[in-house]
Amino acid sequence: MIRVLIADDQAMVRQGFGALLAAQPDLLVVGDAANGSEAVTAARRLDPDVVLMDIRMPVLDGLAATRQLLGNRPESARPRVLILTTFDLDDYVYEALRAGASGFLLKDAPAADLVHAVRVVAAGDALLAPAVTRRLIAEFAARPGRDRPRPTTLAALTPRETEVLRLIARGRSNTEIAAELVVAEQTVKTHVGRVLGKLGLRDRAQAVVVAYESGLVAAGE
Repeated sequence: MIRVLIADDQAMVRQGFGALLAAQPDLLVVGDAANGSEAVTAARRLDPDVVLMDIRMPVLDGLAATRQLLGNRPESARPRVLILTTFDLDDYVYEALRAGASGFLLKDAPAADLVHAVRVVAAGDALLAPAVTRRLIAEFAARPGRDRPRPTTLAALTPRETEVLRLIARGRSNTEIAAELVVAEQTVKTHVGRVLGKLGLRDRAQAVVVAYESGLVAAGE
């Protein structure tokens, strides 16, 4: 059973998402919160597997709440955080990824997408919808240029693993990467696993951050 906490300052959103998720046989809504501070307190008390976290909330925003939930805690004690955002990328979403969030969910996404997103994140993968990833990249490109030397850890990657990391950063799915590299999807999964392992990353969301911040991939490529 996947335990879910919903954090959003709009009661109708909490109730609507809660009713939808509670109707699924493998999902259990353990609580909700109207602001980031309540979300942090509730998460530590209720121990959810996944937190649906709105970015713009009173008292404590979703970014600060994500940092508090995921910072300085062992991996086994961290919930997965799925960021709730509007169609236009919130200013803080990139920072939320850096803080350890596992992906994005558009607030106007179909009901089936919400259920799928919770399951994907709970399983340990990242959810980076192509439309949101494009806006993430655009936001990164708009930042002042910085000298971003590649971390020495990237040298541990093989040429094929490096190419897979580039494609992950461009928002490609495993199926799309397999088609582009003309290999089996299972082979791509193996490469992705090795990339995450060698770089000490939790999921694809963190891989995107590393690829852009290291300069391995340039925004606009």
